[in-house]
Amino acid sequence: MAWLQRLSAGLAKTRDAIRAPLDRLIGRGADPEVLEELEATLIAADIGVRTVGRLLDRLRQETPRPGPTTSAEPQLLRVLKETILHALGTGQGEPIERMAARGPRPYVILVIGVNGVGKTTMIAKLAQRFRQNGLKPLLVAADTFRAAAIEQLAVWADRIGVEVIRLQQGADPSAVVFDGVAAARARGMDVVLIDTAGRLHTKTNLMDELRKIKRVLARELPGAPHEVLLVLDATVGQNALSQARQFHDAVGVTGLALMKLDGTARGGIVVAIAEEVKIPVRLVGVGETADDLQDFDAREFVDAMFARA
Repeated sequence: MAWLQRLSAGLAKTRDAIRAPLDRLIGRGADPEVLEELEATLIAADIGVRTVGRLLDRLRQETPRPGPTTSAEPQLLRVLKETILHALGTGQGEPIERMAARGPRPYVILVIGVNGVGKTTMIAKLAQRFRQNGLKPLLVAADTFRAAAIEQLAVWADRIGVEVIRLQQGADPSAVVFDGVAAARARGMDVVLIDTAGRLHTKTNLMDELRKIKRVLARELPGAPHEVLLVLDATVGQNALSQARQFHDAVGVTGLALMKLDGTARGGIVVAIAEEVKIPVRLVGVGETADDLQDFDAREFVDAMFARA
């Protein structure tokens, strides 16, 4: 199945939540009753209260009341798509391979997020993409809390034919990162992908550990990390927005990867995060294979959200 088809399938529940009420509103214009119904629909799709408020303000200004000249393609839908596209466009970044290719050597990507969002699998998919684009990636197993996490990354590295730096369970994650940077420089690696332990964004001591990792990276390789990639689970809705805010406040997130978009009714959270946190959305994942991780494209995303089945 082509990527656009997978994206459309992944946003099916979000699209259903939005399209049905919109279809009922065709030809009615932006009167107060219409806007109230639309507001409830968009909030239910996890687009976010503040974001919805801004959307409705523009709809009030730009959507005419219905009349004899109302076009077949409802003005309401056109303005809504344009507004969401603008919100997403402000948070859209360039392809991560391009960033790595033109960046310093090695280009260091620190991958963070809460437990269970799929960081390790995403790192493996990224490593495979880098290889396919002629770059040499090195994986660093800085999740030392769980032996299984270290082994999982090693298995992935072996499967896709890349090297991995790891220490024993319980080692200081910053020590693994130190070794990883040293190895990357010695071996002429292009990209370093650092896997960190999942942590709740509300745990101060664990966030302090991320800050320490960042300090070690900056000391050993000025300018690193070049990307702090926060992995989010689309199925958690508004909680993903809270995670983005708190991780960003703690360590300065530079890019987002939204996983598990396959079948969720909460795909609208991408809009809220892009507009409210102002962090570029780099990647979206809609499945388990390497091809299911793709660069985020705002227009493709909006078209998939509003397309008719």
